[in-house]
Amino acid sequence: MKLSIIIATHDRPDSLIRLIRSLASQLRPGIHELFVAENGSSGPVALPPDLPPLKHLHDSRPGKCRIQNRAIKEAAGDILIFLDDDLTVSKSYLDAVERFFAARAEFAGMAGRILAAEDPAAKAGANSVYLDLPIFDRGESIVEVPGVLGANMAFRASALTSVGPFDERLGPGACGHEEETEMSQRLKRAGFRTGYAPEAVVYHEVDTSRADRERFIRVARERGRCRMLHEHHSAFEVLTKSAVAWTRLSIARAIGAGLPRIAREERRLAVARGMFDGLGRRSRSAEPT
Repeated sequence: MKLSIIIATHDRPDSLIRLIRSLASQLRPGIHELFVAENGSSGPVALPPDLPPLKHLHDSRPGKCRIQNRAIKEAAGDILIFLDDDLTVSKSYLDAVERFFAARAEFAGMAGRILAAEDPAAKAGANSVYLDLPIFDRGESIVEVPGVLGANMAFRASALTSVGPFDERLGPGACGHEEETEMSQRLKRAGFRTGYAPEAVVYHEVDTSRADRERFIRVARERGRCRMLHEHHSAFEVLTKSAVAWTRLSIARAIGAGLPRIAREERRLAVARGMFDGLGRRSRSAEPT
């Protein structure tokens, strides 16, 4: 079984190099191939000469999905692994991915385990509730899950050939988010299943600059707008979601709920408002010219 590892990156050279170094000792010639898929910069980042062999793809245009799709076309692996650049991997990560797909033929997709590299609360204090880290931890057993998280995911190449590439309207450099959600939904509609792989562990950086309420709300609203690009929601449904979210937040504030709950309800409302934004854009695009 051959594995292709695709690292999407934009303007994080130190993090990228740290991730590649965490993979280096695991890479086996002829079994693994490594891609750096860089987008949105004027030129490719300079990488140290002592890194393991890799294929460095670059596109000056923003678009994570675009450069990932280019890597998919060039990849020769039976399994395609996608990693974000702000991670490090566990010591047996690649073996864990291979074992997962070898042992569980029923799964076409893998949602790997994502843990924080440091204690978020110790590093960011009370504002850690706004970090919005993509933590994914379903325990020690392999279980079926609805979909993947983009930071640590893998697919059988045959499944991606069947359903097609990532939607380039979505993801960083385009609308911002939801590319893995749309892919998960498309796989499910095509009859493919996704499993959680507890041994395929990565560690996500804790960047305190992300522990910011304004950013937290903005990102949630962007997610709502992106959702409207690939899902159908009626005006009534969107308005209902907004009303429910506003009510939940008002109640939480009225009863003096703690900051974690307040943040969850603020995020729920921001997503709903983003969906409303997307509803307005959809209406305008449908108007005759």
